[in-house]
Amino acid sequence: MPIDFELTDEQQMFKDTIRDFGENEITPLVEDAENNEKFPVELFPKLGEMGFLGIAFPEEYGGVDLDKITECIFAEEMGRINAGIAMCVNAHTSLSMVPILKFGNDAQKEKYLLPGIEGKIIGALGLTEPDAGSDARSIRATAVKKGDKYIINGTKTWITNGTMCDYVIVAAYTDKSKKGTGISLFVIDADAPGFTEKNKIHKLGHRSADTAELVFVNCEIPEENLLVGEGGFTGAMATLLGARITHAAKSVGLAQAAFEFALNYSKEREAFGRPISKFQAISFKLAQMAVKIETARLLVYKAAWLYSNDKKALKEASMAKLYAADVVQDVCTEAVQVLGGYGYGVEFPVERYYRDAKLASITEGTSEIQHVVIARELGI
Repeated sequence: MPIDFELTDEQQMFKDTIRDFGENEITPLVEDAENNEKFPVELFPKLGEMGFLGIAFPEEYGGVDLDKITECIFAEEMGRINAGIAMCVNAHTSLSMVPILKFGNDAQKEKYLLPGIEGKIIGALGLTEPDAGSDARSIRATAVKKGDKYIINGTKTWITNGTMCDYVIVAAYTDKSKKGTGISLFVIDADAPGFTEKNKIHKLGHRSADTAELVFVNCEIPEENLLVGEGGFTGAMATLLGARITHAAKSVGLAQAAFEFALNYSKEREAFGRPISKFQAISFKLAQMAVKIETARLLVYKAAWLYSNDKKALKEASMAKLYAADVVQDVCTEAVQVLGGYGYGVEFPVERYYRDAKLASITEGTSEIQHVVIARELGI
C-alpha cells in the first residue's frame, strides 16, 4: 500500500475553511481575550454551528464523523491563531466530551453530548489536584454514596474551562482502600449544591484560556451522574490518548505561527544594507526551525493515522507530544532571537508565542511522563 502524504480534497477544503474562520472570527478577538485573560465564550456556538466541535463524533449525536487527522488539522490551525483559545476548545471536545461518548449512557449523552457538540454548553475535566498531578492515583477527592446520591468533597486545580464550564467530569475515590482502582468518574453540573468555588488562576501564558481551581464541599449529585465506576478509571483515562495527539498538533500550530512571523520579519528588516534573512546566521536559524516543525508535524499525523485506524498509538502519541513540546519551545525562542529587541517587546506577538510555548511540556502529561511512557513501550 503506497504512503500518501497529501491531504485529501475534503481535508484541504476543511483546512481552508477553518483558516478562513479563524482569521475572520477568532483573530479579531485575541487581543482583548489576552489582555483581559478571558475566553470569548461567544465562539463556542459559532464553532458548533460550523461543525468544528463534532469533528470526530458520530453523526447520530450531531457530529461530523471524520477522522483524527482532520481533528489534528483543526487543532493545528487553532494553535496557529491562539494557543489559549485552542486549549479551551480542545479541553471541551477531547477531555470532557470523549469520556461521555465512550462511557456515558443514553441519558448522559443526550444531556451533555448533543448540546456540547452544538456549543450550547461547555465542559471541563477535573483530575489534577494541588497535591496530585502526574500521579493521578494520589488524588484526595472523595465520593461517598448516601441513598440515591453521591457526596463529593475535594479540590481540583489547573482546570481548563473551570470558571465558565456548565459541567465538569470529576475523578474521586469511592474506595480509598483501593489505590488507583478505587477511583470513579462523575459528571457534576456547575449549579450542583456544594460546588462552592471557581477561583480563576492567572498564568504566564495561555492568558486567554480559562483556568481555575474548583472546590467541592459536600457537593450533592444524583447517582445517575456516575460516569465510570471503580476499576474503570484507568481505562477511561486511556481514552484521553487522543487529546495528547491533538495537543501536539496545537503545539505545531503555535510553532508555525512563530516561524511565519520570524520569516516574514527577517525579509523586511534590514541591517548593513540588506534583509537580515540574507545573513547565514539568520537563514540557518530559519531553516532549522522549518525542519523541526515539519518533523513534529509528521510525528503528529502518524500518531493520528494510527489512532484513526484503531491501531496501537500509545508510544507514537507520546513521541508526538514530547517532540512537539520541545520544538515549539525551540522555535518560539529562536523567533524572539530573530526579532531581537522587538521580539522581547509587546508590540509584536512573538513574545506571546514565547510565553505560550512553555506550557506544551507541562500540560496533558509532562515531558518527563512522556519519556516514562515511551521507555515502557520500548520494553525498558
